[in-house]
Amino acid sequence: MPAIRSVGSIKIDGVLDELAWKEVKSATNFIEQRPNAGKREDSSSRTTMYLLYDNTSVYFAGYCYEKTKDSISKELIGRDKVGINDFAGVILDTYNDKINALGFFVTPYGEQFDIKYSTNNEDISWSAVWESRVKINSDGWSFEVRIPYSALRFVSKETQSWGLNFVRRRNKTGQQFTWNSIDPKVNGFINQEGQWRDIGKIEAPIRLSLSPYFSSYINHYKLDSKPWNTSINGGMDVKYGITESFTLDMTLVPDFGQVRSDNQVLNLSPFEVKYNENRPFFTEGTELFSKGDLFYSRRIGGVPLHFGDAYNNLGAGEKVTRNAQEAKLVNATKISGRTSKGLGIGFFNAITNPTYAKIENSLGQTREIETNPLTNYNILVLDQTLKNNSSVSFINTNVLRNGSDYDANVSAALFNFNNKKNTYNWTGKFAVSHLTNPSSNGITGYSHNLGFGKTGGRWNYQLIQEIADKKYDINDMGILNTRNYVDHYLWTGYRWIEPKNWYKRVQINFNAYQSSLFQPFANQKIGSNFQSFRTNVNANSQLKNLWWVGLFVGYVAEGNDFYEPRETGYSFKSPQRVQFAGWFETNEAKKYYASVNYFVGIRKLFNSPNHELTLLHRYRFSDKFSLTQSLLYNPATNDAGFSQKLFETNASGTNVLKSIIFSRRDVKTIENVVEAKYNFNNKSGVTFRARHYWSKVEQRQLYDLNTDGSLSPARETNIALRPQNFNIFNIDAIYTLQFAPGSFINIVWKDQGILSNQAIDYSYFKNFDRTISEPHNNNLSIKVIYYLDYLNLKKLKKSKS
Repeated sequence: MPAIRSVGSIKIDGVLDELAWKEVKSATNFIEQRPNAGKREDSSSRTTMYLLYDNTSVYFAGYCYEKTKDSISKELIGRDKVGINDFAGVILDTYNDKINALGFFVTPYGEQFDIKYSTNNEDISWSAVWESRVKINSDGWSFEVRIPYSALRFVSKETQSWGLNFVRRRNKTGQQFTWNSIDPKVNGFINQEGQWRDIGKIEAPIRLSLSPYFSSYINHYKLDSKPWNTSINGGMDVKYGITESFTLDMTLVPDFGQVRSDNQVLNLSPFEVKYNENRPFFTEGTELFSKGDLFYSRRIGGVPLHFGDAYNNLGAGEKVTRNAQEAKLVNATKISGRTSKGLGIGFFNAITNPTYAKIENSLGQTREIETNPLTNYNILVLDQTLKNNSSVSFINTNVLRNGSDYDANVSAALFNFNNKKNTYNWTGKFAVSHLTNPSSNGITGYSHNLGFGKTGGRWNYQLIQEIADKKYDINDMGILNTRNYVDHYLWTGYRWIEPKNWYKRVQINFNAYQSSLFQPFANQKIGSNFQSFRTNVNANSQLKNLWWVGLFVGYVAEGNDFYEPRETGYSFKSPQRVQFAGWFETNEAKKYYASVNYFVGIRKLFNSPNHELTLLHRYRFSDKFSLTQSLLYNPATNDAGFSQKLFETNASGTNVLKSIIFSRRDVKTIENVVEAKYNFNNKSGVTFRARHYWSKVEQRQLYDLNTDGSLSPARETNIALRPQNFNIFNIDAIYTLQFAPGSFINIVWKDQGILSNQAIDYSYFKNFDRTISEPHNNNLSIKVIYYLDYLNLKKLKKSKS
């Protein structure tokens, strides 16, 4: 498509009545992407879209025809969400590298969502400030969009071409269309875009925006010595275009108090729980920093390094009166962009202040101990795009701590190569970690993974090998639960993508995974290095009525679990298991939507069944109001797992390990979440989320872990059983108003109650009632964020002068 420069003004009102739209060639004859790939759209629901540009912006408009208004699928759901909405959008590959792109989309009610695309990644948290209006008509809906150049990144030059595609979804029919056809048998879709040719004489503007914020909090927790607490905070987010291609993002004195509560659980595993990142600064525009899976952003401002030391060093009559569970983030900075030669460069830095715990004795005297030093986090990424949708990358993460604590450094080189037809793929990563301790020479570890696969056509496969030695450690800035392994993985699948009598598409795939120790552990009790082998077959299909159904059958061989005993050198002979699952979900465009998944696994040891039922259903009372409930019910009978360690004193007076105790236990977990959403219009709305999680562990019998990994009844008869009963209840209620482009008022109420004891005889509803009756931590906050764009301020200044 040739690029046309607009010479007239365009009013963004959703009505395509400007002369400029009549002078540009329209994009028509859209091609169905799914489910009938390659089919031309019907004339009764045809699509017409337009694209223009001038010295400041790209203008995008279109008309989505429908037979009646009722054919349009629409609801008010909020910015950056899709829901059941139809949508229309444009995808721009401004570097024309066929790997990276930006997408701008509107729904029939005029709500916006934008996406940053990169290889195998869609960053839906990325947000830009742009203008749009939509109008619903008797024969469809129309829209107009203005995307300022400040929302894009491109190279200023005399003439250039961008990758381009237009997209439309019709949700009630399950159809998605594109202007330039997308072949589902070809790997990727940015590489299948069309071209917006001969864009002439555009220059990247000064990109500078400030988002100052003001927030105020009222907190009440009656068990505190001072139940009521208030605070007032202020800070700022800054975006600055260092060059035409590179942007600096900075958050100064950030405030994440309104971030949604974590889904905390009772963790019975030997590994930490990985939580989702909900802080906007750490989710938006981080595709470069996610290379190599070395960055787990929750490490920054996470649990202090020496959090537990406050409790381990108490003197007589002392108690901990304050021990922050998060290190205080001072500021964080990102610099990222891509040169005209396709070299992506990213730099990330964050600093957390020292953290202290307060300890008080019986006389009221207090002292502080440092639980986390002043810490500096850094990431450097280089990512060079190549021909055939390929790339090579280098990433380095670095953690520097003040004082005597160790520093950490991890470096990795990656490649991702495709053949000319983009049907075969080679991937690899080579990584080295180094922990530096002032009192030693440090510890160096190594890891690599290599993969080869067929990515084009209906039949695909992938083979992967991954190795990590004993000393490989990325956990200061990343997350890795295990090391010292050599793993092999096979995946192969076949797709039927042409709709037939009863289905729109079907896929079946086979998976196999085998893991062994890379090196024997010190004092390893068994001779085998084998850890696990599992395999499964699963299939899923979209039916003609737009329901989805799926089946799963799996087998897990008896293995050796070197981590469940919580003692190096020991292993637990994990039992053989057979697994079955089935699931379905109904048509999401209907007022009532439901998704059901049932799983059962039968473990050979103790003839132990593990059932898991998940249910989610939603009812849309109107385009503004919907109610959703999800339920997890997971009873596991005769489960086997670690319970405790027993120690004895030897002749020299040293405590030594006597035995490792496992238990045969019944574990029951129920999670119930209720969500309500009401949107007043496309600028404001209320969301409410309440979650109650209950998990109880009832130990039935205790066992000694033998050196061969088997279990035998515990020799000690005076060991107490350790039942566990854990409840947590959270409410997150949020009112949001967008009062100007990029500017918001958020009012948030957060409530949390926790009940943890050994009372396992109560029912679910009794536990819920007792959790509600516990003292709750209540927090009410208001936060105002105001978006200031340098170019708009400059225009305002000129108009006044």
